[in-house]
Amino acid sequence: MAAHTTRMLLLGAVAMFEPVNGYQIRRELVSWRVDEWANLGPGSIYSGLTTLEKLGQVVRHDVDDEGRAVAVYEITEAGRGELARLVGEGLETVTLFNAVAFHAAFGMLPLISREAAVRHLEVRRGEIDRALLEWDPGTGQDAPPHAVHGVRHWLALLREEQAWLAGTVERLHAGDFDLAGEPWRWVPREDDPGREMAADRERYLGLLGR
Repeated sequence: MAAHTTRMLLLGAVAMFEPVNGYQIRRELVSWRVDEWANLGPGSIYSGLTTLEKLGQVVRHDVDDEGRAVAVYEITEAGRGELARLVGEGLETVTLFNAVAFHAAFGMLPLISREAAVRHLEVRRGEIDRALLEWDPGTGQDAPPHAVHGVRHWLALLREEQAWLAGTVERLHAGDFDLAGEPWRWVPREDDPGREMAADRERYLGLLGR
């Protein structure tokens, strides 16, 4: 799961900001604090991009940016297909003791359509219902009382997520959030690094003859 989450985060970052250089991807993901919750360190980002290039899921362009050689990345059709698969899997799969893949996938929500987002989250709601029945600590499991009580903590978190998911689906139906194919309404503050990335993106497109 960790390798899949890393691939999802890297493909998603490239898809969001392409064409984008490796340092920008690293800075963006570090701002998401992925080193804390996804176990993705800065060094892994560069090696991960190299792996994605070998897999044909991103393409690397070496451009001359005012006398400085810069490697910029774009996602390929194969990469988009893999990203869609990983995001769907991350949104739908319920693992009682680890929600890292879900958090990574939810961060990619702007890359999928509103219809797809609702569909994946509705599947997740059903999976949580099944998990709560499967892990019911009141079914006579042969475990020490403290262990059963620990499971109750996880189940309480799942019940809390049930309520959160219901509210999130309602907001999606109401048109909240900015998703793929829709106007981007959120405006970053003036000093947000994303503004610099947008300017660099336009320059890179020019260098690539686009």
